[in-house]
Amino acid sequence: MANPNGVEKDKRYDRQLRIWGAHGQQRVEACKIALLNCGPTGSETLKNLVLGGIAGFTIIDGAKVSAGDLGNNFFVEASSLGEPRARVVTRLLTELNESVAGSYVEENPETLLAGNPNFFKDFDMVIATQMREAELIILDDICRQYKRHLLVVRSYGLVGYVRPSLPEHQVIESKPDSGLDDLRLNAPFPELRELALSFNLESLDDMTFAHIPFAILLIQAAEKWKLGGEDGTPRPFPSKSGERADFKELINSMRRVTNEIPLDSENFDEALKAAYQVWTPYVVPSEIKTLMADEAAAVAPDSDTFWILVLYLKIQRVYKEKAEQDVCAVEAHVNAILTRLGLAASLIPLSTIRLFCKNARALRVVRYRPLKFEAAGSGRRDSRGASLQKDLSAEGSQLADVSFGVLLLAVDRFYATYSRYPGTADHLLEEDVPALKGVANQILSEHGVTGCIADDYVVEVCRFGAGELHVVAALMGGVAAQEAIKLITQQFLPVSGAFIYNGVSSTTSVFDWL
Repeated sequence: MANPNGVEKDKRYDRQLRIWGAHGQQRVEACKIALLNCGPTGSETLKNLVLGGIAGFTIIDGAKVSAGDLGNNFFVEASSLGEPRARVVTRLLTELNESVAGSYVEENPETLLAGNPNFFKDFDMVIATQMREAELIILDDICRQYKRHLLVVRSYGLVGYVRPSLPEHQVIESKPDSGLDDLRLNAPFPELRELALSFNLESLDDMTFAHIPFAILLIQAAEKWKLGGEDGTPRPFPSKSGERADFKELINSMRRVTNEIPLDSENFDEALKAAYQVWTPYVVPSEIKTLMADEAAAVAPDSDTFWILVLYLKIQRVYKEKAEQDVCAVEAHVNAILTRLGLAASLIPLSTIRLFCKNARALRVVRYRPLKFEAAGSGRRDSRGASLQKDLSAEGSQLADVSFGVLLLAVDRFYATYSRYPGTADHLLEEDVPALKGVANQILSEHGVTGCIADDYVVEVCRFGAGELHVVAALMGGVAAQEAIKLITQQFLPVSGAFIYNGVSSTTSVFDWL
C-alpha cells in the first residue's frame, strides 16, 4: 500500500522534484539551518527554504518587533509590537509548512558568537543577514572549523549582496546548458557496434525503417564511409568541410525512395544533426582534467508499434549494460582505495557511485576565500587589484555595480569608525559623503587600484541610510535561497564570488575580488 504521506509530499514538492529529483529533495529535507537576524532579508530567505521543505531552522535574533518592522517585514504583525522578533517570525514561518521544525534563540548574533561559538556546529548551513564585516569574519572562521556552509546575505538600500563562504564545494550535478552527448559514435564500444551492424536496413518494412534510432544509422554510415579508403585501408573520418558534406550525403543516400522522392524520416533528420558526433572524438572536458590533476584528488587515509519500441529498448539495453559495467569498475576502484585507507566499504554507497558515474562529465569544484582575506590589512587584497581595476574601467551599469560593491565594504569600515552607518543622521549627511568617499578610495588604494568612486554613487549610498527595503529584501531572499539550494543539493553551479544586485539600474554582477 502506498504511503499517504509520501503521496502528499510528492504533490506538495512536485515542481522542485522535477528540477533536482528525489535524491536532491532528500538532501533538502535533511538540512538544518541557522538564520542570523530575521529582518525582511532573513525572513524572505528562510521563507523560501521552509516552503522547499528543509528539516528545520533556528533563528538567532535579539530584537523586539518595532514599528519599522511593520513597514518592511511580512512576517511580523501589529499585534506583536514589543514581542521578540525571533519568536514572532518563527511562529509565522512554521505555519507555511507543518513538516518543518522551527525554533529561536532570543539573543543578538554578536553575543552568541562571542559566548557560545560551538552553537553553530549542530547546523548544516548558517545564513547570516545584515551583519557587519568584523562579526562575519569570526562567524566564517567558526563555520570553516566545523565544515558548515556559510551564506552571507545583505540588503542595503537599493543594493543587495550574496556571498557563499566555504573552503570547497563539490558539484556532482552541474547540469551544463551545452555539451557533446557521449553516445560513443566516434568509437563505439564492441557491444554497441555489434548491435548496430546486426540490423539489415534493406529488409525492414517502411514503418520500422522510419523508427530505427539515429545512432544505429550513424554507426552504419560510418562503417560504409570507412570502406571508401584507398588500397583497402579504412578511410579516416571526415576532417574537412567538403568531406563532412560528403558524409552527410552518404547518410541521405540511405533514405528510402518512392517514385524517386526520398521519404521524410525524422530519424534521418536527427542523424544529420548529430553527424558531427561521428567525426568528433569525445575528450575528457578540461574541467574534469583539472579536477583529476588537482592536489585534492590525491587521496589519503517485428513490426507493429510494440516491436518498433523494442528496437529502442535494444539500444537502450546496450548503453545501460555498458554504464553498469563502468559503475562496477569504479566501485571496485573505490573499494580498493577505501581498503587501503583502512575505511569501511559502506562509507560510499553504490547509489552514490552510480550518481557520480552518471554525472562524471559535469563534475565541478568551487572554492571560496575566507572572509578575513577581504578585511583591511590582511595583506591578500592586492592580488585581486588587477581584476578590480579592470572592472572599474567598465562603463554604464557595470561600473555602477562595481562602485556599489566597493561602497558596501566601505560602509562597514565607516561604522567601525563612527558607530553608525552613513546617512543615518540627517544633520550629518553632508559630512558623511566625503568621509565615505575617503574610506572607499582607501579600499581602492589597498588593492593597488588607481582612480576613485564617483560622487554620484557615494551620495546614493548615503541617501540609502542603511535602509532595508522589502522589495530588495524579497529579491535577495529569492537569490539567497536559490544559492542555498545549490549548495545543499550539490546541483547546479553556485555563484563563484560575490553577487551584487543594483536596484537603481536593475542589473546584477558577480565579482571575484569582493
